[in-house]
This record gives sequence, C-alpha cells and structure tokens, in this order.
Amino acid sequence: MSQQMKAHRPIAEQSEQKEQRRHPRSGWLAITGLLLLCVIPALGGVLRLTDVSAAPESALPLASSVAMVAHIVAMTVFCVLGAFQFSPALRTRRGWHRAAGRVLIPAGFIAALSAAWLAVFFGGRPDEFALAMVRLLFAAAMTVFLVRAVIAIQRRDFAAHGAWMTRAYAIAVSGGTQALVFALWTIPLGEVDAFGETWLVAAAFVINSVVAELLIRRRSGRRTREVSGRGALVS
Repeated sequence: MSQQMKAHRPIAEQSEQKEQRRHPRSGWLAITGLLLLCVIPALGGVLRLTDVSAAPESALPLASSVAMVAHIVAMTVFCVLGAFQFSPALRTRRGWHRAAGRVLIPAGFIAALSAAWLAVFFGGRPDEFALAMVRLLFAAAMTVFLVRAVIAIQRRDFAAHGAWMTRAYAIAVSGGTQALVFALWTIPLGEVDAFGETWLVAAAFVINSVVAELLIRRRSGRRTREVSGRGALVS
C-alpha cells in the first residue's frame, strides 16, 4: 500500500506543477513589498530637488542638475515598473513583459549612468568621498548587469536575462533598503558620521545583492525540478 502511495506522489506533484503553470501566481505580496521600497528613495529624491531649488546658494552645476533629475525620474520608473516584472502571472504575458522591458532597460541605463556621473562629480565634503565611491562602484555594477541582460536576451537566453535584470534591480531598490538599515541602526545607537554612513550604505547594497542571488538560485532550482519532472513523465 505504501509503495502505491509513493508511486502516486510524483504524479500528484507533476499535476500540481502543471496547474501552477496553467494558473501562475500573481505575486502581489512581492510586488507590494518592492513598491514600498521604491517609495522611500522616490520621496527622498523629490525632497532633494525641492531643497536644491529652494536654496540658490547650494545650486548644482547645470550638468549635475540634469543628471540628478534624470536619475530620480529614471530610477523611479525602473523600480516601480520593475516590481511588476516579479509577478509570475504578468511574466507569462509576453506582450506585457516585452513592452515593459523596452522601457525598463533604457530607464535602467539612464539611472545607473546618471548615478555614476553624480558620484564622480559629487562636489561634496572630503569626508563624503568614500560614500561617493561606493555609489560609483554599484552604479558601474548595475550598468554591467544591464549590458549582460541585453546580450542574454539577444541570444534568447531568457534565464540568464532574468538573472542579470534581477541583479540590476536589486541595486536599484537599495535606496529603500538603505533607509531601513539607517533606521535600524540610528534608532537604538544614534546618528552616524560620514564614515558610518558609508558602511551602512554599502551594507544595504550587499544585503540586496545577496537576496538577489538567493532568488536567482531558487528560480534555477525550480526550473531544474520542472525539467526533471517532465523527463520523468516522458520516461
């Protein structure tokens, strides 16, 4: 009797996998969490623009002002629209996925390159130089990830494309993670100096990157199980 139950278990699992492919999950919980992370840096960017416009003596050079506006707008578009790409239900709609990708990739490049510009020409205090270099490092990494994503999609390697886009998105939404890390640190321990701020910002980037790698591994494992399940069904 137990052997019969074991024999029927793979068939039940395969039926469940088929049902999931037929009716993919909406992923609303993940989308909601990502959108909440997007709100924090977006509001911070708006406040930053308001402060600069309200204080003429602290006005940035024209090129840096353009870069800042481009960064805030492009990063907001990339983060908000990108959150919906984590919905399995929407990813199955090729029309939506492709249309969103045609917006996401240019927005991602603008966000990353403008961040690099602002880091190089940061014009801040000397003790903020290390923080600018951390931002430059991850802006460069995001640019590389987007380039790899474009190359992968041209080769029709959809798994690699998704992995590189996930890595780029993890860097993009690090602004929200930075706010959470700062809150968790400063509420019990107090304010930090420029050196401490650098470490907290770097920690937020690393946290998001680690989460992205775990998600990529999880997807890869799921695809491997689906392929092996289909192979077992054929055999």
